[in-house]
Amino acid sequence: MIKPNDIRKRNAALCLLAQEKFSVKPTSLSSAMSKIGRRLPKRAHENAKILAEAEAQAGHPKLAMMMDQKKIDKAERELKLALEAIDPADRRKGMVLSILGSVAFSLIVVFAALMIVLRWRGFV
Repeated sequence: MIKPNDIRKRNAALCLLAQEKFSVKPTSLSSAMSKIGRRLPKRAHENAKILAEAEAQAGHPKLAMMMDQKKIDKAERELKLALEAIDPADRRKGMVLSILGSVAFSLIVVFAALMIVLRWRGFV
């Protein structure tokens, strides 16, 4: 049987890890996952849902007896691995490179359009 405090501590640790990796300020694991959104795979969201349901059921004595300890441990382990695999510095670099790529492409398109208009008008 899982104690309510144990599952709360596990979920709080995962919330802190999510806060560290994604700079979100969650109040619970489910709110953290909703703020993270599609930046984590669907499987991680499913594992977080399992853990959130386990936290809700842990407070009820009869439901706590029926919870599957192995399933909860597996979900926690997989979610923790998914969160630890995220590199915040690499995410920032990727975002900056994406913005720079968009700006560079836009400049190339504008320059090409300018050259086409100048050639069409007979200035080049």
